Amino acid sequence: MDLNADLGESFGAWTLGDDAEMLPLVTSANVACGFHAGDPVTLRRVCEGAAAAGVSVGAQVSYRDLAGFGRRFLDAAPDELTADVLYQLGALEAFARVAGTRVRYVKPHGALYNAIVAHEEQAAAVVRAVVEYDRTLPVLGLPGSAWLRLAGEAGLTVVAEAFADRAYTPEGTLVPRRLPGAVLHDPDEIARRCVAMATGEPVAAVDGSLLVLAPASICVHGDTPGAVAIARQVRAALTRAGVALAPFA
Repeated sequence: MDLNADLGESFGAWTLGDDAEMLPLVTSANVACGFHAGDPVTLRRVCEGAAAAGVSVGAQVSYRDLAGFGRRFLDAAPDELTADVLYQLGALEAFARVAGTRVRYVKPHGALYNAIVAHEEQAAAVVRAVVEYDRTLPVLGLPGSAWLRLAGEAGLTVVAEAFADRAYTPEGTLVPRRLPGAVLHDPDEIARRCVAMATGEPVAAVDGSLLVLAPASICVHGDTPGAVAIARQVRAALTRAGVALAPFA
């Protein structure tokens, strides 16, 4: 099982998350690319830390929305969105190469991630960017999304993920953050859910119904309050359950 986290999201005077403490706990780092968060010094530092720790670097591409942290839908034209994703891939690749590693996968962030679950045109635009940049890069996303379907049709390697600390609808999509209970905070509950996900057992959706998610990667958010403690407990629980942790890329 791969364990991924969103890192590199500090910007200038604002610090978000604890990248140095998270890196030893995860196997893949979804690194911000400067459009929703992350300044050049931060991106370089995270790439260097990931390379030293043997953690895979992934490009967490987003809408161009620093003010909204990439969590607002933007009705971007397909050509513009493709160019924006290419720009972000190239920026992060520079820091990864200087650190002695490379960008090894792509994961959209925030509102873009959620939009391309169903928004065919934007999903196709992001797929196009990955195909044009490097079609050997795997893409990470929500099972059943237009993003993964179109990526697979384009010949890309698709990787399904689940979220450690997010509530699910009965349909297997994420409960919107604006709704109560969308983000989970109890480390014990989160760890139990992750073990269930990793071993093919069902987890409860927000209405109490059961879902079997069967992910290849589990995301622990780096900006959730208590994120380091949660990630540490998740990793320990998976290890106790006999789940081997390794990057998918």
